[in-house]
Amino acid sequence: MLSALLATPVAAMAAQPGAGAIPAAWPWWMLPIAFFGLTCLLGVLAVLAGIGGGVLFVPIVSGFAPWVHIDFVRGAGLMVALAGALSAGPTLVRQNLVNVRLAIPFCLVASIGSVAGALIGLALPVHVVQLTLGAVILLIAVIMTVFRPALTPSQGSTSRLAGVLGIEGSYWDPERNERVDWRPKSMGVGLVLFSGVGLMAGIFGLGAGWANVPVLNLVMGVPLKIAVATSYFLLAITDTAAVLIYLYRGALLPLVIVPSVLGITVGARVGTWLLLRTRAAVIRRIVIGVLLLAGVRALLRGIGI
Repeated sequence: MLSALLATPVAAMAAQPGAGAIPAAWPWWMLPIAFFGLTCLLGVLAVLAGIGGGVLFVPIVSGFAPWVHIDFVRGAGLMVALAGALSAGPTLVRQNLVNVRLAIPFCLVASIGSVAGALIGLALPVHVVQLTLGAVILLIAVIMTVFRPALTPSQGSTSRLAGVLGIEGSYWDPERNERVDWRPKSMGVGLVLFSGVGLMAGIFGLGAGWANVPVLNLVMGVPLKIAVATSYFLLAITDTAAVLIYLYRGALLPLVIVPSVLGITVGARVGTWLLLRTRAAVIRRIVIGVLLLAGVRALLRGIGI
């Protein structure tokens, strides 16, 4: 009875239009074990490379496990990213690194974008999603290659909108042994970019950490530590908005999500332990190579190869 009940979602995956055949030799219980093992590895790599787990999960699973429908993959990707954000968020808030006043305007526009993206993504044909996903993953690989974070606040003119909203802050940097004061610039540009980031997060289920930090740090001149912490806060709000749409449309499959969230959590803890013992630059190059491979694979699937 239990075996038949748990096997039903497996059959549902293969029954979805656009999904491939599940390997015949696999019993149902192999699927959660496979997802747990894969996401453990992805969690380790995500921490060492400094990116979110959803960015790795969606292209790899959609590209190399065609028997899992892309809607289930995107829903699980959002849950994976959300789990990581909710795990790290409280600690970052307690450390006074999350600037809530900075995050709220971007949460609003990114959440609206993510809801619109989820509705658009679930309405698009599978081959269109695969093609655009491949292009976005290749773009992310390029961003990871060229992104060089600014550790200190930029010296450009501050945003008038930020002054009106009273968005500014300071924090104690133990590495420099001094207090760092900052105020963002280009708030208007940031609002436009975050609406686009939320849109892509909803469409592809990638989370948005890969774009949040470069926008906050490079475009708006927010110090790197504040940008990273605020990015996690943004993820917790933005991904929740998109997840509700996937839940309403029936695109959240517990058989995929539960082992994936557990695996990414365990992997992230291992990755944190390895962070001080591993050359992160080497891991980052490996991750970029994996993203390039997954992006090309998604493009090929999109054109039917």
